[in-house]
Amino acid sequence: MTELTGMTAAEVTAWMKAEGYPAFRGSQVFRWIHQGADFDGMTNLSKGMREELKAKAVAQPVTVQLSRRSALDDTVKLLYALKDGNCVEGVIMRYKYGVSLCISTQVGCRMGCRFCASTLEGRIRDLTAGEMLGEILAANRFLAEEAETEGGEVEKVSHVVLMGSGEPLDNYDQVIRFLRLLREEEGVRISLRNVSLSTCGLVPKMYDLAEENLPVTLCVSLHAPNDEIRRQTMPIAERWSVKEILDACRNYIRKTGRRVIFEYALVDGQNAGEAEAAELAELLRGLQCHVNLIPLNEVKERNLKGVSEETVRRFMKVLEEKHISVTRRREMGDDIDGACGQLRRKTLESVRSEEPCGSSN
Repeated sequence: MTELTGMTAAEVTAWMKAEGYPAFRGSQVFRWIHQGADFDGMTNLSKGMREELKAKAVAQPVTVQLSRRSALDDTVKLLYALKDGNCVEGVIMRYKYGVSLCISTQVGCRMGCRFCASTLEGRIRDLTAGEMLGEILAANRFLAEEAETEGGEVEKVSHVVLMGSGEPLDNYDQVIRFLRLLREEEGVRISLRNVSLSTCGLVPKMYDLAEENLPVTLCVSLHAPNDEIRRQTMPIAERWSVKEILDACRNYIRKTGRRVIFEYALVDGQNAGEAEAAELAELLRGLQCHVNLIPLNEVKERNLKGVSEETVRRFMKVLEEKHISVTRRREMGDDIDGACGQLRRKTLESVRSEEPCGSSN
């Protein structure tokens, strides 16, 4: 089955022509897809054409199987079903500037970071560009249905964060195609300046990304001021050093003119002391960057512990006194398994002996 969601407008038109349909039908189908419609909803196509297309192609490869709304902050955790029976997660977060969606780029992850539930069972497979875009389209459908039910204004995803399950740069080609699809004239039209891409530090791919002329915000999961501490939680640290990562960041800043965000999960007894804060400040001195401090979301399968609010405040104070831009990440969805991989893992455990996440039909 051909996955149309991962195609540009020109590619959809070319495919439609190759299947014997007029070129203008390609533009129609492309617009319908990016409005979140499946073939049955493409009302300006004949019923016969819709049935023919359903037998040949997939218009919407992702559906929302399960949603959980936080009672604390209106965050919504989505469990997405894929056509092959796998599932991934997304998180809808509402801010003053719009609706942000955290999407997944792989089913599982092979990076092995000890503070993340997404990696516990390894990487199952990469997502396609169409499936990544499908996460946005499915979220928009969810928001429209929510507004219809509750009588509110229809919202759409305006910001995207590639920070769900998976390492985006480990699925490089499909992620780049996805980013380019966001800019299609008749598509979802999300500015790449509203897109953040998070990596644990695949240095060669960071250099490649800098050459793509895509103005996304690069977020680097640093989580330590030196290699010794970083190796305790991040296997990738055995391959590329902190120095190599920072050199790649400097190159990205130079090529794109955009500052880099460093994500730093505070782990009790490992990286959260004032000495580590001072070392981090020295490491980042003079770099066009921002530090995003993350109180650890504890994963039951790991023995890592989070820190107190006082520890967070002390760490922030050291960075601020040394003129490092820093904020504490707003905690969202704590009551709905908001952290990467937690909802998917719980769902898999509950249905493992019954049925898969999605449908293979």
